[in-house]
Amino acid sequence: MEALLSLIALACSSLLLAGCDVKSEQGPPNFSGDSKRGMALIKHYGCGGCHLIPQIADARGNVGPPLLHVGTRTYLAGFISNSPENMALWIQDPQRALPGNVMPRMGVTPQDSRDITAFLYTLK
Repeated sequence: MEALLSLIALACSSLLLAGCDVKSEQGPPNFSGDSKRGMALIKHYGCGGCHLIPQIADARGNVGPPLLHVGTRTYLAGFISNSPENMALWIQDPQRALPGNVMPRMGVTPQDSRDITAFLYTLK
């Protein structure tokens, strides 16, 4: 009986861990963005020139903040509530979101900003 309970506990743990892996590759729920495309767009727009970004080769910039765990932060730029919608708006037009900040407008389209956001929200 004890061996059976141990086996059931092991199976349940494995299922929970498998679920965590799947979730970490997806963007936020109820948000239309493609995290895999977002990962490629980060390279395309050169975000790694200013930011340290996990999982992005050569993204070792030191101008902007490191984006480690950005998906769990409370605020963006210290002032804007961190939600997928706000992050997408920030990426698309940081000067409109917070005039005078140092992040330049990079010409990111609305859909590209949503895809980049979906990726960044996997960084937990």
